[in-house]
Amino acid sequence: MKKILLILLVICTIPKTIAQQESSFGAGEWFKFRMSYSGFLKAGNATLTVKETKLKGKDVYHVVGKGWTTGMIKWFFRVEDLYESYFDKNAIIPYRFIRKIDEGGHIKDIEINFDHTANKAHVYNKKHNTKRVFSTPENVQDMVSTYYYLRDNIDVNSLKNGQEIRTDMFFDEENYGFKLKYLGEETIETDFGYVHALKFRPYVMAGRVFKEEESLTLWVSKDKNKVPLRIKADLAVGSLRADLEAYKGLKHSFKIKVE
Repeated sequence: MKKILLILLVICTIPKTIAQQESSFGAGEWFKFRMSYSGFLKAGNATLTVKETKLKGKDVYHVVGKGWTTGMIKWFFRVEDLYESYFDKNAIIPYRFIRKIDEGGHIKDIEINFDHTANKAHVYNKKHNTKRVFSTPENVQDMVSTYYYLRDNIDVNSLKNGQEIRTDMFFDEENYGFKLKYLGEETIETDFGYVHALKFRPYVMAGRVFKEEESLTLWVSKDKNKVPLRIKADLAVGSLRADLEAYKGLKHSFKIKVE
């Protein structure tokens, strides 16, 4: 259960295209996800909130992601995760990323400031009081901004079954090459009704957390919002599922099929 919000954010990535489209999100958007373990046990909740603010005189979106365990599980393994990203409202490139987590006593408190002119990431590890500088690829994203950047640039009409998409992300103290495969379209049943969705297979590192490279599957709505609807993860022990439970502030109408 240590990876509730990390799994949710990383695998919400959707493919990049060249053509810029109408923005899929705006300030005031809010998602809440219900987490369940091995298909039946309530494990926790996660939320994503989009706000507007200024950072060093620049207009930015401030996205706050939170994750926490609930019910019986929190008595055995308590999780309180906080992720924050400040990224440019127009270019959607990150200026600052914050990761503050407490997962069963495993604590991290990291702030990353990005210099896109020099292609550097300045990492301040507050727990250990260390500061390091890393080289990054051009236009690198953080774990949170990746979702919003790619979400705004998806071209549904150009996707082909089996297509693989790669993108660059900087996380903690390393560059991360993320790969995603498009699996086609599917209509799924949600808390809000049946929704036409795009289905993806993110690739992850097999080992201690995930059962194998292709352990994850996610569904996003096939509409202008690109809402993350469901995530399934086969873990080294058991499985984890996240379902969209509540939302507000969507920029476009949420298309639900009438059966």
